[in-house]
Amino acid sequence: MNWYAIFAIYFLMWVISAFIMLPFGIRTPNETGEVLLKGQADSAPSNFRPTVVMLRATILATILFGLYYANYMQGWVTLEMLPGYRVAR
Repeated sequence: MNWYAIFAIYFLMWVISAFIMLPFGIRTPNETGEVLLKGQADSAPSNFRPTVVMLRATILATILFGLYYANYMQGWVTLEMLPGYRVAR
């Protein structure tokens, strides 16, 4: 696997991890007791911290990529092992 593929796969896993981590730890103004501003949505977060989301996404993406790369090198799960998959020969 070349470095471009490694970077591309890690980047995709990081973006997916960031979207997975977005809702964790977010509280609305109703939960924190803050007063809503005029025009503010009820579901708008009052404590959004992008650095925490990025850190959590990096940790999750690193773990997922490590598992992916270990599977790639060791061949624990291959396409032939998946049910319903047939190799065209």
